[in-house]
Amino acid sequence: MTITGHTLGCKLNFAETSHLISQFVAEGWKQVDFSDKADLYVINTCTVTAIAEKKCRNAIRQAVASNPDAIVAVIGCFAQNAADEIARIPGVSIILGNDQKHNLMYHVKRMLDSGAISGDYQTTDTGLQYSDFHLAYSHADRTRTFFKIQDGCDYFCSYCAIPFARGRSRSADIATTLATAREIEASGAKEVVLTGVNTGTFGQQHGENLLMLLQELDKLKGIERYRISSIEPNLLTDDILHFVANSRAFLPHFHIPLQAGSDKVLQLMHRRYDTAFYADLLDKIKHIMPDACIAADIMAGFHGETDEEFDKVINFVESLPISYLHVFTYSERPRTAALRMPGRIDVHHRREHSRMLQEISDRKKHDFYLSQQGKKRPVLWESDIKQGQMYGFTDNYIRVRQSATKENLKLVNTITEFPLGTLFAEEEVFESSI
Repeated sequence: MTITGHTLGCKLNFAETSHLISQFVAEGWKQVDFSDKADLYVINTCTVTAIAEKKCRNAIRQAVASNPDAIVAVIGCFAQNAADEIARIPGVSIILGNDQKHNLMYHVKRMLDSGAISGDYQTTDTGLQYSDFHLAYSHADRTRTFFKIQDGCDYFCSYCAIPFARGRSRSADIATTLATAREIEASGAKEVVLTGVNTGTFGQQHGENLLMLLQELDKLKGIERYRISSIEPNLLTDDILHFVANSRAFLPHFHIPLQAGSDKVLQLMHRRYDTAFYADLLDKIKHIMPDACIAADIMAGFHGETDEEFDKVINFVESLPISYLHVFTYSERPRTAALRMPGRIDVHHRREHSRMLQEISDRKKHDFYLSQQGKKRPVLWESDIKQGQMYGFTDNYIRVRQSATKENLKLVNTITEFPLGTLFAEEEVFESSI
């Protein structure tokens, strides 16, 4: 039996998909590419934007077209919030929400044992318990793994449907989390990316906190690098910053959601900081870690983002020492408070604002790369080979490459010092100066 997966959305989803597939592989299933014909398709979905949902529908239809006799399992956030819609797509066999997707093996075995024909079988389980937390990590890449340490969110920002899809914030305790981290250590992965919905709230129901976990993870000598994938500005404390700056393995790379560069819009979004707080936080990071890479999520076209307010957004973002942006165009999400708010921006202006922010992001990324030219940075080399070139990332997330010679290939999954020489701007990749 063959299995394949397709992940939409965040690194957290990627970790979960990989973890689920690894359970089937352990039972003797063979994993194949999503473009291949498979007996079981697992589609882990996203509901952050309307575009994400469209991609989910397309992936489902692609799976059904690839093998009409296959079991097509749709799981995750879009499955949670739109199970009835998904059930109307011909060929879908299993629909599991976020609280049930970890039971995928049970549902697949039950279907196979019943002898049901895929097109005539469908089970849906999107029950809302949200009481359990399941640690997960990705298995596909022996160099880097995405490690799910937290799930859910208590913030209920006015634009966001994720709390309705994933429930309240929860995590395992530090001891349990460390036990799974030791599994990752034993696998040989050198870099771990810590993922979650609201990672900074780790441990709150256990009387623990994220800093306590980071301190313990840093002691696992077999793991040489950690990145914190995303953390809310109000939860990135001075203690965490100073710990990262002085730790053995945590890297100078931060992903800090901004969402809006206007105090008026931030208030409408129900965010827990203002632009002054955000700017001060980034100044602290750059003071402590001058070469740090700082990424930021930003949403274009939310309520109240008139041309006048957008001018403030542009000026604020331009002033920040951001290395690059993840730009999202606002789209209405079901059940969110934003649906009841005035000041809606038309779609044309949303897209135009998004385009302008992306241009700023491209320029800032290029400038950040140039600021590092001529320096030496530690690089973890990956096994991905393209046109005779092998690639890796520096500690501060700059992409580099070198010739995939027989000698260089021995460096896969090792860390070496790399002089940042020639920058190929069309690819945003460095080659050595030697």
